[in-house]
This record gives sequence, structure tokens and C-alpha cells, in this order.
Amino acid sequence: MKKLAVSVVLALAASGVYAKDLQVIRFGVDPTYAPFESKAPDGTLVGFDIDLGNAICEKLKVKCVWVENSFDGIIPALKAKKFDGILSSMSVTEKRQAQIAFSDKISNVLPRLIAKKGSDLQPTVESLQGKRVGIEQGSTQETYARTYWAQKGVTITTYQNQDLVYQDLVAGRLDAALQSSVQADLGFLKTANGRDFAFAGPELRDPKTLGVGAGIGLRKEDNELREQINGALAEIIKDGTYQTISNKYFSFDVYN
Repeated sequence: MKKLAVSVVLALAASGVYAKDLQVIRFGVDPTYAPFESKAPDGTLVGFDIDLGNAICEKLKVKCVWVENSFDGIIPALKAKKFDGILSSMSVTEKRQAQIAFSDKISNVLPRLIAKKGSDLQPTVESLQGKRVGIEQGSTQETYARTYWAQKGVTITTYQNQDLVYQDLVAGRLDAALQSSVQADLGFLKTANGRDFAFAGPELRDPKTLGVGAGIGLRKEDNELREQINGALAEIIKDGTYQTISNKYFSFDVYN
């Protein structure tokens, strides 16, 4: 009987069934960051992260439940157990790692500044002094701007979600906005609202404030769940599911 039990366990492991008997994974998400996460006209959640989370749940043979939460309060909500993981384009930084754990990398996209076409603005203190820059609350872009710009004459205005940033940018209440380069391109610049705007300067790189790619945020004590998610993520990358999802939204590599 012992040999039979061992054989069953090994067979289950090989088939992608994990030790913990999961039935549901609840992912927290702020759906205002297309193409990573947003709402379709009918209210359905759509985007790269949504498809990725659903694929992970499918691999683990569990139900995926999505819980909407503003990004600036998403870590406290995770710690309060309102959901099991954060799957909302969250960059892995030392500051966040002091509070929560992360899965393996799910993407790596750098931020860029956007401004009115012809403005000649650059993502530097010299160029932005006296200007108003809009940023989503709780984002790594906010950390970057407050670390390097806010004390040197640049006005940083934060918003509860990215849609509100773009609304004020279009209305002329902001001179520029700082966010993910992919989100800015596909979620704004290539839309009707963004037709008068363009990237202003190069991508920003600063591991200290901007992190080293995005992961799924998890509570530190949930080691088994993290291992299961990492196992499912590795399988998705290996069997081509990740690339299929990526190709649906991007024409370039968002992983490396």
C-alpha cells in the first residue's frame, strides 16, 4: 500500500496537480491599466494580467476570482486577506519586498514620460522644473518621482487610478504623465484621447525605485501558494501559453 501511495503522489505531481488542495485563488486587481488590466464595455475584466491569472488557475485546476481594489491600497488589502494575491502589474522593489513576497517574474516593462506633442519635455529635473506631472498613487513611478523630482521644483500630482491621470492630462491640468511605457502606448497614445500626445524622452531605469520586473504579490506566510503559482507559471512559459497570451496584446517581448 505504501508503494501504491507513493506512486499516486508521484503521478499527481507529474501531471501538474499540486499538494495543497486548492479550490479558488482570489487575485486583487486595479482594472485601470490597459492593456494589462481594464474593463471591456460590458464590464468584463480583460488584459494581459487577467489572461495570465486565468491560465495559472487553469493549470492549477482551481477557480479564478478577481477582486477589484485601488492600487494605492492593494498591499494593505492583501495583508488583510481580502484576496490571495496581487496580479496587477506590480513591480518588485525592495520596499515592497519588506511587506510582501512575490512570485517569479511575470513581465518587465520600463516607464516613460508622455507629454503634448512638440513640448520638448524630458524626464529630467532640469526639463520638468515648474511643471506638473501626473502619476498613479502607490506606483513605482510615484516613488521614482518623489525620490528624484519632487524636492527639486517638480510638482507631483497623484491619482487613485491611471484613467484619472489621462483625464487631467487631456484637460490641460497636467504637463506630463509618468507610467509604464507599454500602458502609455497601447492604453493611451494609440487611442483617440491620446492623439495629441507622445513619448517625451527615453525609458527610465532605476532598480532601487522602479524594481526589476513585475510579479504576483503574495503574503509572506503563503509559501506553499507561492510555490504552486511559480510551478504553474513555469509550465505556462514552457508550453507556450505565456507567449500566446503575450502575442495577443504585444508585438514585442514584455518578459525580458
